[in-house]
Amino acid sequence: MDFSYDTRTEELRDELSRFLTEHVYPAEAVHAEQAAAGDPWSRTPVLAELKAEARKRGLWNLFLPDPRYGAGLTNLQYAPLAELTGRSPHLAPEAVNCAAPDTGNMELLAEFGSEAQRERWLMPLLEGEIRSAFCMTEPDVASSDATNIATRITRDGDEYVINGRKWWSSGAMDPRCEIFIVMGKTDPDADRHRQQSMVLVPRDTPGVTVRRGMTVFGYTDGTHGGHAEIDFTDVRVPAENLIGAEGAGFAIAQARLGPGRIHHCMRLIGMAERALELLCRRANERIAFGRPLAEQGVVREWIAESRVRIEQSRLLVLKTAWLMDTVGNKGAHTEIQAIKIGTPAMAEWVIDKAIQGYGGAGVSQDTPLAALWAQTRTLRLADGPDEVHRSSLAKRELRRWTPTPT
Repeated sequence: MDFSYDTRTEELRDELSRFLTEHVYPAEAVHAEQAAAGDPWSRTPVLAELKAEARKRGLWNLFLPDPRYGAGLTNLQYAPLAELTGRSPHLAPEAVNCAAPDTGNMELLAEFGSEAQRERWLMPLLEGEIRSAFCMTEPDVASSDATNIATRITRDGDEYVINGRKWWSSGAMDPRCEIFIVMGKTDPDADRHRQQSMVLVPRDTPGVTVRRGMTVFGYTDGTHGGHAEIDFTDVRVPAENLIGAEGAGFAIAQARLGPGRIHHCMRLIGMAERALELLCRRANERIAFGRPLAEQGVVREWIAESRVRIEQSRLLVLKTAWLMDTVGNKGAHTEIQAIKIGTPAMAEWVIDKAIQGYGGAGVSQDTPLAALWAQTRTLRLADGPDEVHRSSLAKRELRRWTPTPT
């Protein structure tokens, strides 16, 4: 087994590392000040500057494997790059146009969108000119089971009519968000996995009402363009706004969520690495009871255990990326579920120990740790809660050992 990165990946890692050190980390405090002074979901001037610098350095659309649209990197090549962006999750992913939910929406349009849909919506997303939202979760049903979705999408001549309410619609609070991808039921009487469809709904369509922005542990979560609660009341869109075919919505959602899950896990490893670095710096500098924290046995235990957990998660994420490249997302299903269970839990544990090492400063705005923890804890729910993935993974494992009827 060869664990080294190829030449192109190493070159991009070096360039991205310099970009983070020279531009992104210094911009974090500036971004926080600018966001506090204006609309917290808007793109700050410093973020616009970072995007321009990233493009100049060739650090753009790194996540898309299709060379027609992105950098043409494999999942295995992208993994260490996404990890680096996770070290500054509120700035770096969007700075290089690799931020959720746009990444998943661009992948969806690239794979399932019509030529007209790609031209109208994918191209400006690739250019970073607009942002998008993904509207799947609903407040009135258990969205851990996507077949519960109650929003109706009804055919009426040459149009579809949408009625329903969505929340946690990632990206929708960003003023530059111009297009919603909405999942709803077109045929409630069909097989439970063939009832759903997806349609493109421009934000300014009559009947669309963004009710409010949702906070995450009190944070506005500008990382993902905010999350919104949205009403769709007799919203009419042309029939050609359907993505793929009627009844294909559930399958398209699963295809979209697979890459999204591993991207989250890649970034989570970077978040954990940032937290561990901060903990080590704190432990070397802070004196308690007459000696540095680094000499306290419990702190050393946290640091050693953090390194072990990070390395375990990284190896499984890299294996998953390799499987997705070689046997496809379906062939990597077990590993995708495993990393979605294990990586957020790992990062949450590491960040928690870093917070403990910082004491009161760890839960304040003076370090990135509180925001990192809030985002990490949220990812135990996003793209499917832990329990759903555990149940599915257990069923898959049990099937391997189920006796064959004789």
